[in-house]
Amino acid sequence: MAVDQTQFQLAQLAVILGSDTTHFETLISHLMSSANEQRSQAESLFHLAKQAHPDALSLALSRVLSTSTHPELRAFSSILLRKILTPSGDSFLFPNLTEQTQFTIKSYLLTTLQSESSKPNTKKLCDTISELASAILPSGGWPELLPFMFQCVTSDLPNLQEPAMQVFSRLAQSIGENTEILIPYLGTLHSVFLQCMGNSSSSDVRIAALSASISFVQCLSSSSDRDKFQDLLPLMMQTLTEALNSGQEATAQEALELLIELAGTEPRFLRRQIVDVVGSMLQIAEAASLEEGTRHLAIEFVITLAEARERAPGLMRKLPQFISKLFSLLMDMLLDVDDDPSWHSAESGDEDAGETSNYGVGQECLDRLSISVGGNTILPVASEFFQAFLAAPEWQKRYAALIALAQIAEGCSKVLIKNLEQVTSMVLNSFQDPHPRVRWAAINAIGQLSTDLGPELQMQYHHRVLPALAGAMDDIQNPRVQAHAASAVLNFSESCTPENLTPYLDGIVSKLLVLLQNGKQMVQEGALTALASVADSSQDQFQKYYDAVMPYLKAILVNANDTSNRMLRAKSMECISLVGMAVGKDKFRDDAKQVMEVLMSLQGSQMESDDPTASYMQQAWARLCKCLGRDFLPYMSVVMPPLLQSAQLKPDVTITSHDSDADLDDDDDESIETITLGDKRIGIKTSVLEEKATACNMLCCYVDELREGFFPWIDQVAPILVPLLKFYFHEEVRRAAVSAMPELLSSAKLAVENGQSQGRNESYVKQLSDYIIPALVEALRKEPEVEICSSMLDSLNECIQISGQILDESQVRCIVDQIKHVLVDSSYRKQERAERAKGEDFDAEEGELLKEENQLEEEVFDQVGDLLGTLIKTFKSSFLPFFDELSSYLILMLGKDKTAEERRIAIFIFDDVAEHCQEAALKYYNTFLPFLLEACNDENSNVRQAALYGVGLCAEFGGAMFKPLVQDALSRLDAVIRHPSALHSDNVMAYDNAVSALGKICQFHRDSIDAAQVVPAWLSCLPIKDDLIEAKIVHDQLCLMVERSDQGVLGPNHQYLPKIVAIFAEVLCAGKDLATEQTASRMVNLLKHLQQSLPPTTLASTWSSLQPQQQLALQSILSS
Repeated sequence: MAVDQTQFQLAQLAVILGSDTTHFETLISHLMSSANEQRSQAESLFHLAKQAHPDALSLALSRVLSTSTHPELRAFSSILLRKILTPSGDSFLFPNLTEQTQFTIKSYLLTTLQSESSKPNTKKLCDTISELASAILPSGGWPELLPFMFQCVTSDLPNLQEPAMQVFSRLAQSIGENTEILIPYLGTLHSVFLQCMGNSSSSDVRIAALSASISFVQCLSSSSDRDKFQDLLPLMMQTLTEALNSGQEATAQEALELLIELAGTEPRFLRRQIVDVVGSMLQIAEAASLEEGTRHLAIEFVITLAEARERAPGLMRKLPQFISKLFSLLMDMLLDVDDDPSWHSAESGDEDAGETSNYGVGQECLDRLSISVGGNTILPVASEFFQAFLAAPEWQKRYAALIALAQIAEGCSKVLIKNLEQVTSMVLNSFQDPHPRVRWAAINAIGQLSTDLGPELQMQYHHRVLPALAGAMDDIQNPRVQAHAASAVLNFSESCTPENLTPYLDGIVSKLLVLLQNGKQMVQEGALTALASVADSSQDQFQKYYDAVMPYLKAILVNANDTSNRMLRAKSMECISLVGMAVGKDKFRDDAKQVMEVLMSLQGSQMESDDPTASYMQQAWARLCKCLGRDFLPYMSVVMPPLLQSAQLKPDVTITSHDSDADLDDDDDESIETITLGDKRIGIKTSVLEEKATACNMLCCYVDELREGFFPWIDQVAPILVPLLKFYFHEEVRRAAVSAMPELLSSAKLAVENGQSQGRNESYVKQLSDYIIPALVEALRKEPEVEICSSMLDSLNECIQISGQILDESQVRCIVDQIKHVLVDSSYRKQERAERAKGEDFDAEEGELLKEENQLEEEVFDQVGDLLGTLIKTFKSSFLPFFDELSSYLILMLGKDKTAEERRIAIFIFDDVAEHCQEAALKYYNTFLPFLLEACNDENSNVRQAALYGVGLCAEFGGAMFKPLVQDALSRLDAVIRHPSALHSDNVMAYDNAVSALGKICQFHRDSIDAAQVVPAWLSCLPIKDDLIEAKIVHDQLCLMVERSDQGVLGPNHQYLPKIVAIFAEVLCAGKDLATEQTASRMVNLLKHLQQSLPPTTLASTWSSLQPQQQLALQSILSS
């Protein structure tokens, strides 16, 4: 039957592709049909034509493109040709066509470009030509193209010049790594761009030339090649000003968008003329006669330039006069706010009432500007404005100052923290402002400062801020102010310790309960959110309010049923679950049952798509699980199905061409975020991604809390979460998936070990490990975010600890290869930053930002160190072939040009090898020990600690390999121990490790040292009290030596006995910190033995050398 169908379709195709073009045009129109069946049949025929008659199909499309009288058919033919002829399409047919067909198609494309009268069609045609050209030009497949384009450009005909420029522009964007084929034409292109921007009478041609020249500047990798276009910049700016002067604002906006792109990608190209360029942009932004959209784009240009840190660090900070002017402009935009009656009536939750687009842009740009240029540059400018605005009679100015402060707080946080008193007083004074919108803005500022300046603000000013917020909750005439005060309590309490919060709880909780009974819904919602946060921050201190609060919360949960109260009910769930977590299972148990019955009935009901209940309910269930632990298991069958559904949501993505008529930005749904990539515009529905992220986080929470109890769900959850390790649409989804990996493995392993695995055995754990670990390694290879790389390494480390030796050699090989990639990539990023630091605009502020970025990099190295440590501990000497491959990387990390953290990690990795591979590690001593010995006296105390620990291990396990180095080691240890500030808090961990290493030399290399000098020196350093792990080892070693009656330790005539007894006394008085229980009991036995065996006079003199409190403690210990 299928064969007959294909034969029939082939017969149809013979007619469609025949000499009568009307049949083919009909096929094209059916492909565009809105009738599904008709379109589906046409698609099937088109697909068959691609396979059976590619030449005939391509020629037929070219003919329609060239000769059809229907513009829409010509347009669609152009799109179809691009799809089948270019590599970016769904198939790349061009190389498979005959030479004659290829030549004919190329000719059709170029002749049609000359004759096409429709501008939208010409654009589509330019796309097809440039994409085909970028595929075949590098191999010499279209020698006629560039001469033809230059002919069009020099023709003085705008209808040929504009499309030729469009082709050049698209070609530069799509040619990728093959830009060298355009290099020979740079001189010609420069003259062409100069000619078209400078002399063309057509604004369309000038804009096309502007676009092409910017595309070329962006595609050239060599700065000297880019510099050849430098003298075009005045003409680029002229194209913009001419459009503005002639009232062509749409053209001007197009030019601005192109220049914004240039500012973002090649800011250095603008540097030589930066003063003129930025000056012109700010003039445009100030021009009241221009459209808002034009002025906003001019501001966007300057902000984009400020944000282009990686390519031109510190560039905008060199222009303080412009920063001041821009800040003034943005402050004026914040004044564009109306005193809308709906703001005061507070019937709707819309806080934006009265705010204009000017206001919104001003707000957003202040935030971005402060983050990009930093507090040292912004704050001096802002302070002058704030002072003047806060003293002004107009409420709008006072309001604008407080809104601006909230916007710049994140970018200026470091500087603001140094001026906390001044900032806090300025904002709190405005709590008394006569105008409610100013009071609202002051509360808003406190909320934002609580987030950006926490926890310093909370620690130093809780005594002023919390009473002020409590007072603002009494503003009955202004429900919005009350609601916002409650919300600010949430921000403040998030970084507040229970100790700082507790004194104010009585007042705050009683006021929030009053607000809960207030008629306005937004006030009730604010009160619920604040109560939830206060409970979360105060934890068990909230117990005393539980009986007063919970009945109100349950009443809202049960009674807030109608559509208008959905958010209120959702917030009551949030509040109940957080209160339950704060007070604990015992207090919450009785109410929990009732609450969960309500949630279960809601879970089964039909909800509208915009109902917030479902998302709040997911999070509430997870908190209830955290509170109730294993008691929650019976509810999992209700909770999991919708959660799994949300976790599997597909991203809602729309892709259109950049100049498509379908404007994504005009979509009613605010949750659509658009990004432009090349000539494509991608719209992503963020609400879907957020729901997915929440669900993934909740799954993480359940597996973490229920451990082996989660086992029945692993088979469903693992196949959902593992692929999400590479979900690049949303970082939070990846983070959740990464966190879940070791938890899933641990759950499976515990279930098998505890007999709760439904008959599954260790092979199931192996199977799960084989699924998870390679996926994590693969995801790590492709992960673009440094912070998530760190999390992945950490997760991989935990997985290996759980899986242990069930990992096979090929998996270890993949992990080691990936570690090499991680080290190389990190090194490359650091190099790039070092290059940025050489930039002529680089300054101290940029240096700070670079330091923060490098700290993230240190975290990556840290995780690599931990991961390798785990592999060495797990596989011991069988890991050494892999260590051999990695040793060259470690040697590089030990270089003096590397950071202290890199050196510390490299040393610790060798320490692990020395400790866990012992004799098999001896072959590395010659390579690594010189580094270790030198690092014993490194200026960084963490490096010293790692090196001294390693020297101790080598002394213990190195035998004859270590012997020749004993004297060198002793002198280095002596320098650490005798250093005047050895016991300073920064140095004491290194000191403890030096003492431990000295003890090991005394124990294992006694014959290589002057024992009469060295052993008493070691004893005089004991006990050690800071590195508690080493302390236990060292004090156990001392115990062993005394048990063996080591004469070196006891001394001639037992002269060191008083010191030993004093050490034992101090160790025993410290409880379990300085010795294991076993060591402590051996010490007690030794002391009892001494008590019985020593002559009374010796015993008395030993006793008298102890401190009075040590004597008492010992008497108590020995008599028990």
